[in-house]
Amino acid sequence: MKTNRILLWMVMMAICFVAYPQKTDKSAKSSVLIAYFSATGTTATAAQKIAKVTGGELYEIIPEKTYTSADLDWHDKQSRSSVEMNNPKSRPALKSKKGDMANYETVYIGYPIWWGVAPTIINTFIESHDLKNKKIIPFATSGGSGISKSMTELKKTYPNLNWKEGRLMNRMDEKSIKEWVGSVSK
Repeated sequence: MKTNRILLWMVMMAICFVAYPQKTDKSAKSSVLIAYFSATGTTATAAQKIAKVTGGELYEIIPEKTYTSADLDWHDKQSRSSVEMNNPKSRPALKSKKGDMANYETVYIGYPIWWGVAPTIINTFIESHDLKNKKIIPFATSGGSGISKSMTELKKTYPNLNWKEGRLMNRMDEKSIKEWVGSVSK
C-alpha cells in the first residue's frame, strides 16, 4: 500500500513537471549580444565587463587563422595585420558565424584599434551577419588612439545600420560602463 502511494506520488510529480511550462532556449536568450574580436585579450576583458553590466551573451569573433605575434607586428610592413589594414577590401575569414541573430535587439561590437580604425575582421563580421533593425554599439580598446575615427569609418561603410555612440573602454570601471550602457540603451 505504501509503495503504491509513493508510486502514485512520483507519477503525479512527473505529470506536474511535464505540464509546467519550461523556459525554451529562445526565451532564455538575452536580447543583447556582445560580439568582440580580441587579438591579445584586452578587448575580451572589456567585453566581459559589458556582459556583466548588460547580462548580454558574449560571442568571440575568431579568425579562421589565428594571429601570431609576428602577424601583429605593426612595425613590419609585411606582417599580416599591416597587409590587411593597408587593403580596405581585406576581409579575413571567420572561424565560424554566430547563429540566428533574430533574438538580439542590441549588438555591441568590440575591437582593438588598429591604425586608427577597426580591424578588417570587424567588416567580415558585419557583412556576414544580418544586423538590420538592431542597435549597433561599438566599443574599443587602444594603446593610444581614440574611437572616433573608427566609428566614423564604420558608419560611412555601413550607413544603413542603426549606430549608437561607441566608447573607448580603456580603464573604465563598472560604474562608468553602467552609465554609458544606460545612455546608449535608450
